[in-house]
Amino acid sequence: MTEILVLYYSRYGAVAAMARLICQGIESVPECSARLRTVPPVSTTPQSTAPEIPSAGPPYVAQKELDDCDGLALGSPTRFGQMAAPLAYFLQQTGSDWLAGTLAGKPAGVFTSSSTQHGGQESTLLSMILPLLHHGMLICGLPFTEAALNRTQAGGTPYGASHVAGGANDRPISADEATLCRTLGVRLATTAQTLKTG
Repeated sequence: MTEILVLYYSRYGAVAAMARLICQGIESVPECSARLRTVPPVSTTPQSTAPEIPSAGPPYVAQKELDDCDGLALGSPTRFGQMAAPLAYFLQQTGSDWLAGTLAGKPAGVFTSSSTQHGGQESTLLSMILPLLHHGMLICGLPFTEAALNRTQAGGTPYGASHVAGGANDRPISADEATLCRTLGVRLATTAQTLKTG
């Protein structure tokens, strides 16, 4: 079985919904499974800590799951054109994985959501790709051969899946955005399978 780790941080639920769609794409590929995980929030109060188990949603990721996975989908809301602090904080703790080459040669894809069309989606996706390149991962984007990428009037980029959530974070994921999320999942799963089996 080929397993893709779908790891994300979500504040208002849009990135979490995208993660579930990416899981659907992964699991539509025979012999592939998705492992859905999140990261805890960071606190401005140094002594404050998150509970070990979140009160709702998927479990927090364990470092060992990076070693266990055959590929990675990484998601974050945009924060001034870059990934959110909780996801960056998690990635900055992966030095031992970098030294060991845990993620080297595995495929990875990224996804994001912003309030507005020009909220920094592409720079956020690029900010998430940079540490993955340092880990030696193989980046899977979305090619323009995907019809939804050409016709979308909301989110969707060649760098990865994206969503425009609206100023009140209440805009549902469009049909094209959902298609691109699932497509990213399929591309990651099939790439991971090919790399794993030769």
